[in-house]
Amino acid sequence: MTGTLINIATILVGGGMGMLFGSRLPERVRQTVVSGLGLFTLAMGIRMFLDTQNALIVVVSLLIGALLGEWWRIEDGLSAIGKRLEARFVSGEGQKDLFVRGFLTSSLLFCVGPMTILGSIQDGLLGDFHLLAIKSVLDGFAALAFASTLGVGVLFSVLVVLVYQGGISLMAAQAEALLSEAMVAEMTAVGGVLLVGLAIGSLLELRPIRTGNLLPALVIAPLIVAVLAGLGLN
Repeated sequence: MTGTLINIATILVGGGMGMLFGSRLPERVRQTVVSGLGLFTLAMGIRMFLDTQNALIVVVSLLIGALLGEWWRIEDGLSAIGKRLEARFVSGEGQKDLFVRGFLTSSLLFCVGPMTILGSIQDGLLGDFHLLAIKSVLDGFAALAFASTLGVGVLFSVLVVLVYQGGISLMAAQAEALLSEAMVAEMTAVGGVLLVGLAIGSLLELRPIRTGNLLPALVIAPLIVAVLAGLGLN
């Protein structure tokens, strides 16, 4: 859990600095910074997708994940959490939508990616938080930029980081025994597609995409790999 705690600290520090000094930045500067992060996220997502060894697995995982996510209404659930926190800590109608957007965008960005999975496993099993330390630096800078534009909702994303990333660390021994290199590769590829969706839908605002409802695909991908391996169809 050490790496997760470091990650949470950098998000809070970066987000706090963004809120403190963000108002001093011209709106056009903040928009350009978020757009730059959006382009970087898009490029990172594409790079992660290229790790796939079988693009068909990624497609099927996304389709099944989308059906499950829409059925379970995951993004609505995350929005509801954000709105409850908003009602408690935010005043003023103009800030409400911004709070939810900051909470959702940051939660997804900080929790999707190979560093989250592999870093949490290493931290939980070996006490090696090197990967999570690198991720923490990146997340801290991202939180600074996001909080300056999206506000306090970014800070509350640490709750999702604690539950998701910390949960992986706590279950690391079991996860390490179950996940093969092929499983991690396809999870990484699916995570890349989700980052592309996040960049297009939230950061670049090209068109709305309910990326949160695609999260089950991260679990479906390694399950498909395991089934294919069991059938001898590697």
